[in-house]
Amino acid sequence: MNRGERVDVIADVRLTGIDRIDPFGTEPVDVHLAQGRIADIAPARALPRRGAVLDGAGGWLIAGLWDHHVHVTPWALAARRHPLGEAASAAEAARAMGDAPVLADGRRVGAGFRDALWPDAPTRALLDAATGAVPTYLINADLHSVWLNTAALRREGMPLDDSGLLREEPAFEISRRLGALDPAAGDALVRTALDAAAARGVVGIVDFDMAWNAESWHRRLAAGFDATRVSFGVYAELLDRAIVEGFATGDALDPDGLVRMGPFKVITDGSLGTRTAACSHPYPGDAHGRGELTVAPDALVELMTRATGAGIACAVHAIGDVASSHALDAFAVTGAVGSIEHAQLVAHADIPRFARLGVDASLQPEHALDDRDLTDALWAAQTALAYPLRSLADSGANLLFGSDAPVAPLDPWAAIAAAVQRTRDDRPAWRAEERVDAATALAASTAGGSLTGCALEPGDLADLVVCDRDPLASDDLRGTRVAATMIAGRVTHSAI
Repeated sequence: MNRGERVDVIADVRLTGIDRIDPFGTEPVDVHLAQGRIADIAPARALPRRGAVLDGAGGWLIAGLWDHHVHVTPWALAARRHPLGEAASAAEAARAMGDAPVLADGRRVGAGFRDALWPDAPTRALLDAATGAVPTYLINADLHSVWLNTAALRREGMPLDDSGLLREEPAFEISRRLGALDPAAGDALVRTALDAAAARGVVGIVDFDMAWNAESWHRRLAAGFDATRVSFGVYAELLDRAIVEGFATGDALDPDGLVRMGPFKVITDGSLGTRTAACSHPYPGDAHGRGELTVAPDALVELMTRATGAGIACAVHAIGDVASSHALDAFAVTGAVGSIEHAQLVAHADIPRFARLGVDASLQPEHALDDRDLTDALWAAQTALAYPLRSLADSGANLLFGSDAPVAPLDPWAAIAAAVQRTRDDRPAWRAEERVDAATALAASTAGGSLTGCALEPGDLADLVVCDRDPLASDDLRGTRVAATMIAGRVTHSAI
C-alpha cells in the first residue's frame, strides 16, 4: 500500500504478547479497523475483507513504537555534522575537524566525541593548530559540552578559555545557535528524519528541542507534516509563555491531535561523559568533584509547582543519584505527574519511590552500552545502581524507553535489544542482572510504557506496526524489518 492510504483490514498477521487473552495463538488473523481503532480481530478470512486491505503476509502485528526522548533538530542535523564517535584522542578529533567540510554558513561542525577516557585533554591551542581560522565546533556525544576553536569562540562572543570547552548552559546555547537554521531547510531535514523513524515502526516521539516548539510544530503541520505523533516539551525559560498562552499537557495543535503539548523539561544536573552528573561520591582524581546540580532543590520545587498548577506534566533530567533523589523529593512535595529522564544512577532507597510516587522512569537503554566503560571507570566508587532497568521494573515502576537522539540513534529496536541483551558486541552482557524481558522492553517502547503491556485488543488505537518476527521470541531484535507502520490506520511507511 502507498503512504497516506487508510487501511480497513490488516490481513494474515500474527499476534504476540504475554498479556494476551485472545484464543488465536500463532495462527494468522485479520484485524479489522474502523474510525482509527481496532474494531475486531478474527481468524484469517473468517469475516469479509471489505475496503482497503493491507496484506501482512504472515508478519507479526504489534502496537506502534514511541521514542520518549528526542532532540528533534539536533538529531535531524546529525547527518550534516562530521562524525567523531571513533576519535580516540583529542589530537585525533582535532585532526578530523581540520579535514571536515566547511558548511554554507562558514562553520565546521562535528558531533559525537567522547572525551572522558581520552589520553590527552582538549585544548584551544590544539584545535586551533588543526583548524586554523575557520570557526570550528565539536559537540560532545552527550550534548553537555562543546569544544570550540578561537575563531568559533570569537564568533559566538564567548570567553577565550584555554581549554576551548563550554559545559552545560553555555554549551546548550551554542547548540541552540547551531540549530537556528532557515525554517524551511530545517523542517525538510526533520521530515526526512521522521520518515526514516516511521520506517523503523515509530508512530510517536517526545520532542525536547530547546526552542518554542509550538511555533515549530504549527509550521510543520501547516506544511503537511504527518509522519508521527509528537508530544513537545517546554523548558524553564519558556514555561511562563506556555502558561500565559494557556497550554496544558495533552492540548492538541491540530484537529487530528497529531501534535500535542507535552511536559515541562528541567535539567537538574549534567552528564556522565562531561563528569557533571551530580553524584554522592566523587569522580576519580578529584576528591571534591561530585558533579553539579544546575537547579537547586528549592528552585526545582518552585518550577514544578508552577507547571503543575497550570496542568503541565514535568520531565526532570536527573542522571546522578543525588539529582534523582532531589527530583523524587520534588515530585513528592509538589504532587506533580511526569517522569525522571535518564535515571542512570539511582540510590537503592530511591528505586521503590518511582512506583510509590507514580513517576515514570524515562530511560535510554543504548546509553548503558555506550557508557559501560565510562561507568566502570568513572562511577567505580559509586554505591548507587547504574542503569537499573530490571530493578526499577521489578519495583513496579513504569518504564518509558527512548534514544535521546542524537545521543544515540533513533531506533526502537536497538533500545529494545539493549534492554534485553545488555550487549551489542562479543563482550558478555554488562551488569546482566539489570536486563529486562522482551515483553517489558517492547511495552516500554510504546505510548503508555511497560505497565500497559503489549497485547492488542478491539478498541485499541490503530497505531500499528507489521514486522517480520515475533519481538518476544527473536534473538536478533536489531535486525527486525518493518513492513508497514500506521497511525490511526493511516499508512506512514510501507514496504509491502
